[in-house]
Amino acid sequence: MKLFSFSVKLFMMKRVTNHNIMLPQAENNWTIDEAAHLLNRAGFGGSPAEIAAFHALGRIAAVDSLLGKLENADVAAPSWTAPEKAAEDARERFAMFRENRQAMADMTAEEAERKKRMAQQKFQQQERERGTELQSWWLTRMLGNAGPLHEKMTLFWHDHFATSVQKVKSPVLLYRQNQMFRTHAIGNFKALTHAVLKDPAMLFYLDVQTSKKGKPNENFAREVMELFTLGQGNYTEEDIRQGARAFTGYEIGFMNGTVTHNKRQWDDGEKTFLGQKGNFDGDGIIDVIFEQKQASRYMVNKLWEFFVYEEPTSSSIDGLAQSFADKKYEIAPLLREIFLSKEFYSEKAMGSQIKCPVVFLVQMLKQLEIPTIPQAYSLYVQSQLGQILFAPPNVAGWDWGKGWVNTNTLLTRYQISGFITKGGKSDGAQQNMGQVQGFGGGMQRMTAAMWTGPNYDVIVPRASRDNEEALVDSLIARLFNRKLSGNVRDSFIAYAKDKKGVIFTNQEVAELLHLMMSTPHYQLT
Repeated sequence: MKLFSFSVKLFMMKRVTNHNIMLPQAENNWTIDEAAHLLNRAGFGGSPAEIAAFHALGRIAAVDSLLGKLENADVAAPSWTAPEKAAEDARERFAMFRENRQAMADMTAEEAERKKRMAQQKFQQQERERGTELQSWWLTRMLGNAGPLHEKMTLFWHDHFATSVQKVKSPVLLYRQNQMFRTHAIGNFKALTHAVLKDPAMLFYLDVQTSKKGKPNENFAREVMELFTLGQGNYTEEDIRQGARAFTGYEIGFMNGTVTHNKRQWDDGEKTFLGQKGNFDGDGIIDVIFEQKQASRYMVNKLWEFFVYEEPTSSSIDGLAQSFADKKYEIAPLLREIFLSKEFYSEKAMGSQIKCPVVFLVQMLKQLEIPTIPQAYSLYVQSQLGQILFAPPNVAGWDWGKGWVNTNTLLTRYQISGFITKGGKSDGAQQNMGQVQGFGGGMQRMTAAMWTGPNYDVIVPRASRDNEEALVDSLIARLFNRKLSGNVRDSFIAYAKDKKGVIFTNQEVAELLHLMMSTPHYQLT
């Protein structure tokens, strides 16, 4: 009896231990480089002053500040995103199409087609312009200092639950989706997945609104398992077919974009899905998905690769996945454990991640303390580097890591760095920016007159320019947030000494910065 009692206690101890495996935690005391690393990965970086203030909090308080409630220091959204304005626009469009239809009754077929085409072109042009405005609004939020982790996670969810303006063709619906991602940014993964099921932009993108009883569309059923929750190999084709039956009957209101479930168009028959039987609707299917152990492991692995490094070991993931499931898929505790772990600040993690184009641009602007960027140029940069906000290439989102760089995009990054550091006075002078599919604005030319560039008297006060080594070290700290090898540092110092005339001018500072940014080291964060 005593032996049995001891065995039960030992078993219970093992169970508790296994359910509370935590990554080895880092000490609260930390370096300025570690503080910069956290701000770079959990946000979009910052200026030396911002990083110093962040470092002064201490590691634990800094992490908790990132996970705190998103303050209402909002960047004003475009006026057309307001619900009443969106409803008014929908009524006007409906009235215009109805009037055109009536007018076309007395026209020849050719005249009617011309009038229809003109009306469509007018509407499409407005939507393209709004798409550009929406994109600029989000970049402005990223450049601000309120809620950097919320914005970084909004970017993560935008890639994870990918939809594109090119198919959805409704900036107001994409705005609502973006706000939904921000609301759930560090909230509950399961709750967010349920919300995505009723998100009109996603329903348009994956054709859920066309899925009816007897004619189910399998797109959403496939992607919700393959890309959103479980990953390949963790479901069957029959699960897709049965799930598709459950995702029938969801409809989008034309006037208000609200999603409703039409029970008459829903297949209410019994389904067998992932080994369970029931007359599931869409929410029921999602509930079954989150009963699978793979759901926690899949998301933990993806978040680890987004914030830490690729291909984590099982020892890094196992305990986190169990804890994530035990905490009912709450994101904030998971991120807190990751950001406080020793592994997050390891040599393998720090300075090893290739910057995606949006991070490359926003981080550069924050490092150079440039508060805004012309709308046309920001869209040009994203299109040239392969990551346009609100326009991921497909439902799988973007290819990350090494997929961001090749010979062409590296050269373009160097060109963009020169253009920004030199206030538009880069070699090649003007840059052409053509229209990007799905966004407004025709061919424009970016010139120095449209661009003020960095304020070098603030970034590098003239009194600090006499010592080339100290100057280079201050710029390395600003741009790289980590120590560089002696050879790299020495090459920057040699360049600075060669460039310096009687005084180190702003133009020479810009050229030194451009050299530093035109290195493989600057592409990493």
